[in-house]
Amino acid sequence: MLFEVWAPLADRVTLLLEGSEHPMSRDGAPERAGWWTAGAEAAAAARPGARYGFALDGGPPLPDPRARRLPDGPGGLGAVVDHDAYAWRHPWRGAPLAGAVLYELHVGTFTADGTFDAARERLPHLAELGVTHVELMPVSPFPGRHGWGYDGVAPWAVHEPYGGPDGLKRFVDAAHGAGLGVVLDVVHNHLGPYGNHLPAFGPYFTDRHRTPWGDAVNLDGPGSDEVRAYLTGSALAFLDDYRLDGLRLDAVHALADTRAEHFLAQLSAAVDRLAARTGRPLFLVAESDLNDPRTTAPRALHGHGVHGQWNDDFHHALHTAVTGESHGYYADFATAPLGALATTLAGGFFHDGTYSSFRGRRHGAPLTPGPRGAGLPGVPVIGAHRLVAYAQNHDQIGNRALGDRVAATHSPGLLACAAALVLLSPQTPMLFMGEEWGARTPWRYFTDHPDPVLAEAVRTGRRREFADHGWAAEDVPDPQDPATRDASCLDWAEPERPPHRALLAWHRTLLALRRAHPAQAHAALGEARVTYDESARWLVLHNGPLHTAVNLSPDRTAEIPFPHPPTELLTAWAPSATHYDGVLTLPPESAAVLR
Repeated sequence: MLFEVWAPLADRVTLLLEGSEHPMSRDGAPERAGWWTAGAEAAAAARPGARYGFALDGGPPLPDPRARRLPDGPGGLGAVVDHDAYAWRHPWRGAPLAGAVLYELHVGTFTADGTFDAARERLPHLAELGVTHVELMPVSPFPGRHGWGYDGVAPWAVHEPYGGPDGLKRFVDAAHGAGLGVVLDVVHNHLGPYGNHLPAFGPYFTDRHRTPWGDAVNLDGPGSDEVRAYLTGSALAFLDDYRLDGLRLDAVHALADTRAEHFLAQLSAAVDRLAARTGRPLFLVAESDLNDPRTTAPRALHGHGVHGQWNDDFHHALHTAVTGESHGYYADFATAPLGALATTLAGGFFHDGTYSSFRGRRHGAPLTPGPRGAGLPGVPVIGAHRLVAYAQNHDQIGNRALGDRVAATHSPGLLACAAALVLLSPQTPMLFMGEEWGARTPWRYFTDHPDPVLAEAVRTGRRREFADHGWAAEDVPDPQDPATRDASCLDWAEPERPPHRALLAWHRTLLALRRAHPAQAHAALGEARVTYDESARWLVLHNGPLHTAVNLSPDRTAEIPFPHPPTELLTAWAPSATHYDGVLTLPPESAAVLR
């Protein structure tokens, strides 16, 4: 094993390995300025599990920024990991984004045990459901035992309470054995404060840019070549060492980068090279608030080359149409929610250069050139699968004051309508864990900070945030209270009870229809058509051979005309739905699929 570390600010670096000290030498190569390496004696002493750290200029031992394992959590010493020692049981050729159905899963609340091994026991449920990929929320080490994972500090390592590196490998191996790909949510836009020693090693952060979490990661200043390599290397290591199929990139709009080649383009090029080398179809999916077509545009056309991106506009339109909520950013979609939903189903973005009242300015740009995404000759066709569509996700639930799901306050029929539009969308569908049975357990914001000052800051900040929206402090769950996390764990007895049993069967039926009609998942953006009646509150998505109809009205039966009648009513949420002579009769708060 080679011990090396980038520490351009240090005059002297010492490797501390299992109680012994090994002076390190500067690397003499010009392109390796700032790098220090240890001699062969240290490499010979290394063994799996051996603890080690680095002392800078005679200071205290610090963890390796590239440590693959932190047995004692953030700030603790690293441990040597031999990735080649794991015996993979299931060969895997990979699973591409095109045709995928994602299932977002938080390891710490998917089961009460909150470990990779406990989650692994539930993989048969996901395989039977019909999803194709499990999307894990961040698993890099973070403070305490339980948390969302977005305050991780070591992007090369795996959270030890979940099961560490071997636990993640066992989970991925079992998922592949069940026919499921695995995607990992990674955070490059910031790192958590607790146990973060990166500033002691080098210019990993810069005060030239600011983010909601403080100083930005240094992607464009002096020393940024190595910082970019640090993040790119961690991404490639997870894809390669753990045989992952893709990565979800958190909040890429917070990546402050003024260089000619954006960090995302550099990362996507590196991932494409790894995919070519391994023969597996690896992919990146970005979360972005920009509605910027450059995110997924090919690098050859000066885009960033990311393979997909979350479509918040679809979520906002669907949520507004289903729930009637109109506060905050939902206001932009509330004037004509079915019209907004139709726009996002057919064209992707709602805000593609249009005025956003929430932002007080125009926002976004069309995904394809031409008026409202009509396209131009010679411009590559954009697959609709590059957009990820969802009715719920961790942010849209957990960032509510009580972490309440749509199922907590709305009927199973409305949940069935939302599921039909998501799962038969031309875009890549994504479910949040438990959504498939209409889980009524909340999913709240929770932390486990051992630092009392940081814990109190998080608690106070959370309550102050919702006080601005009229919430009393005592009504906002305390993120540090273990009961907040415990309440967020899925209740695996729910799927056996009504109405959850029927909703689970409905999701399985819809996903079976998607598999039976693969053209649904391979349409070009703009190919799907949508008809709707805003006042009557019905909408029909025409995507390939399938027509997905929903009636969101609480009390009015919809009579939906089909000028070119489908030949068959395949399935309906309400048994009383009928299709006769080109007219679909659909009861309130119900959905149907026709061919």
